[in-house]
This record gives sequence, C-alpha cells and structure tokens, in this order.
Amino acid sequence: MDKKKPKVIDLFAGVGGLSYGFMQAGFDIVLANEIDETIAMSYSKNHPKTKMINQDITKLDVEKIFEAYKNNIDVIVGGPPCQGFSQKGMRKTIHDERNFLFRYYFKVVEYIKPKYFLIENVPNILTAEGGLFKNEIIGLFESIGYSVNCDVLKASDYGVPQDRRRAIIIGKKGKSKPELPKPTNEVITIYDAISDLEYLNSGEGKEEQTYKLPIKTNYQKAMRKNSKILHNHIATKHSKEAIKKLKMIPPGKGKEVLPKSMLTKSIYSGTWSRMLYDSQAVTITTRFDTPSSGRFTHPILNRCITVREAARIQSFPDDFIFYGSKNSQMKQVGNAVPPKLGKAIAESILKNI
Repeated sequence: MDKKKPKVIDLFAGVGGLSYGFMQAGFDIVLANEIDETIAMSYSKNHPKTKMINQDITKLDVEKIFEAYKNNIDVIVGGPPCQGFSQKGMRKTIHDERNFLFRYYFKVVEYIKPKYFLIENVPNILTAEGGLFKNEIIGLFESIGYSVNCDVLKASDYGVPQDRRRAIIIGKKGKSKPELPKPTNEVITIYDAISDLEYLNSGEGKEEQTYKLPIKTNYQKAMRKNSKILHNHIATKHSKEAIKKLKMIPPGKGKEVLPKSMLTKSIYSGTWSRMLYDSQAVTITTRFDTPSSGRFTHPILNRCITVREAARIQSFPDDFIFYGSKNSQMKQVGNAVPPKLGKAIAESILKNI
C-alpha cells in the first residue's frame, strides 16, 4: 500500500474501469473483488499491484477478509450488478434478488468505515418502484453516518465519446454532502476515437498487430501513448446474409434503407444502423458484435465494431488489454465504467479530501 496516496477498495470490480479512473486521478487501489474468474484475471493483469479476491461477495466473511482495512480506507467504490433494472426484456425489480446486491456492498462499507463511498449503476435504480431502491440505499448509509448525494451523469459530458448515462450515488462520512463532478465540456466524437484503427473487413484482424495508420486526433494520441502494439482488434466474421444487408446501408443511414423483407423483429433500438463518425456512440453493451443488438455497425465498414474500438469508445487506453474469450472480452468492455468518467468522479472526491 502506498501511504501517500488515498486508498481505494473496488467491489463488483469487473475489469476495473472505475479502478483505472481512480488510479489515473492519483488513488491507490489496494483491493478488488470480482466473482467471474476470467474477468478477475483480466483485472489483475491490468492492475498487477492490486490484491484480487475472486469470490462471490455474498459468501465472503466480511470481518475475516477486510479486517486489515478497517478504518484505513479512503473510498470504497463499486457497481453492484443491475440486470434486474435493465431496460431490456421484463424488469422484475422488487422480485429480483439481483437488485439487492447493494446490501452486501453496504455490509463492507459498514465494517470498514471509509471516508467516502461510490455506487455506480443504471439510471433505473433511482426511479424503480417509485424510488424504493434509492430510498433504501440512502437510508442505509445515512443510518451509519454518511451524507449522500446522487444523480444521473452522462459520460459524454466528461470527454467520453459515448452517450452513456449512469446513476452515481456518492456518500461522505459526516453532515456535509459530497459534490458530483461538473461537466468538462470536452466533446469527443466516434471519429476522434477510432479513425486511426486498422480498417478491417469482416473476419479480419488478430489479438496483436502493429499500428498501420497515423494518429489523427489528440484523443487517439492519449489512447496510444503507452502502447506500441494494437491489441483486441479483431472484426466479427459476419454471415454472407449480414454482409449483404450491411453493404446496402450507406454512411449515416440504418435499417430504413433496407427492404421490408430483410427486416427482423428486435427489442433493441438502432439495429442495423451505422454509428455516426461526427457524433457520440450509444451505450456500449456486451453484444456490440451484432448488428441486430443496437447501433454498433462501423460508420463506414461492413461490420460491427471490434473489442478495441469499443474499448476506445469506453475511454480505455490501448495498453489496457482484455483477456479471455471474445464473449468475455465484450462483457468486460460493455459492463465497465468509462475510465474518464471514473477519473472525473475521483478528482471530485480528491478535491473534497
């Protein structure tokens, strides 16, 4: 542990988007917890100095695991899984056990007593069941001496090339409420983010390759700063039928140009539509390799975006490498907090400290 830097524990850490943002802001991430074995491995490779507990938080002996950190941590962060609040499909909310995992997060905060805590989640957590979850979360933390502030933040307001909205619940020990970060007004487009990456066709690319195109924007310069090798840039191998449909969609257009006979039913908006170079991406999900899962088709190429392109849109730098199967890599990227958003929140807490 670095004694000079404020110390952080990351629960439900995923691949570590929040951890990375806090690390960039000058925090020391001393401990992380992630249930998925492959994702925990990917986290550890990218955060080699952080101790990883690859276990189910609901089965942890809190006192035994966290005894050494009691009263010695500045911030606990985390994003308890939010499948039950998802916009997709049926939402069970109050009847879905997954919506109450924040209670295990609370147990750790209650035991360790950090100066601050941060919960990141989908916006619905603040409004579902008439605010039931929001009120319970605030009530729990206020009962142990924290003042709580919460709102929905847009990642695009903090230099992330993505219109991703996330609920941020932040607490501080004592009677004064902590502030949320003010927008930086740094506007980054999809072109700014990915136009320097190799123009691959369907099925092309490999896990490691050299950069073949020059840096075109300051954002790209920052993303490539510590990387000489391009990782995770492999294009999905689409079916002949899918490529035929994609070839019919010009830049800036979507399924509206396709014959009705080619349209399929989908619960996702933006299906079979191209991303727009001069705009921000929609929220990157865990299925950005499929044209029918949302607006994830490359602005000019006949394929969906790669893991590296999605990572750029999430604001992960190129030396942050994703490991495991392609499905796991997509899950790691799609479920992550954009590091630039995490950094903005971290800087706000650091200023308060």
